[in-house]
Amino acid sequence: MIVVDTNVVAYLFLPGEHSEAARETLRQDPAWVAPPLWRSEFSSVLSTYIRRNEIGVRQARRLAEAAADVLHGREVFPSIERVLALVASSTCSAYDCEFVALAHELGVSLITSDRRVLRDFGGTAVPLHDFGMA
Repeated sequence: MIVVDTNVVAYLFLPGEHSEAARETLRQDPAWVAPPLWRSEFSSVLSTYIRRNEIGVRQARRLAEAAADVLHGREVFPSIERVLALVASSTCSAYDCEFVALAHELGVSLITSDRRVLRDFGGTAVPLHDFGMA
């Protein structure tokens, strides 16, 4: 089991330079966990692709459903107390700290490409390419 940041979910479903690492990460550990916040963040990513005319609304809906299938039954709210403590001790947003807090609570790694999260939480956060292409 691993916690995945929304960017890893996006890389899995939207083709790009990190897609192979995301696919390999899913192959290595298919038990992905994330705070429910991932849905809003992923919708925001999809909206950017829609506005750039890179995907249509129907395709975005299919991608959102496919991503939800990957995380089905493994969306967990982290403790707000832990999130706020992490915010106070880092330069990361509360949104980012939700993923870190969840990883701490579950005793697992957070897989991400977010440089700030990797810098502030190197003991918990693992770069996507280090995990997915190991």
